[in-house]
Amino acid sequence: MSILTIILTFLLMEPATWLIHKYVMHGFLWVLHKDHHDHSNEGQFEKNDYFFVIFAIPAIALFYFGAKQGFNVLFYTGLGITLYGMAYFFVHDIFIHQRIKIFRETTSPYFLAIRRAHKQHHKHTGKEEGECFGFLWVPLKYFKMYFNTK
Repeated sequence: MSILTIILTFLLMEPATWLIHKYVMHGFLWVLHKDHHDHSNEGQFEKNDYFFVIFAIPAIALFYFGAKQGFNVLFYTGLGITLYGMAYFFVHDIFIHQRIKIFRETTSPYFLAIRRAHKQHHKHTGKEEGECFGFLWVPLKYFKMYFNTK
């Protein structure tokens, strides 16, 4: 049951991330996300980085209460959220935005599609008219660009 909870939580984080990105980050918390699109912050950190803390709080609470109650479903839900957050950090911050200069070259059609969709998302510098709000799953047209066998 614990492994199933972790996997299910990880998978459900993708639609949750899409909704949060579109309606929260590009909505009422645009003030924190804006510098990620317009690159107005020249330092190493952006206001957008506060989202790591904001999103970690529910996972930490789930870990705490789940462990306190004997490592129940709350704990494993927190673990699924945390694993998704780690994947997000490695793919988004390291691979896509190159905040750490590694994994620059890839021939993986999956990662090329993810990178392309993210570039399309960043084409828009305002909070409206955005597209490609997903993270690990993006519109099929981007996958078709790189998985085309012709």
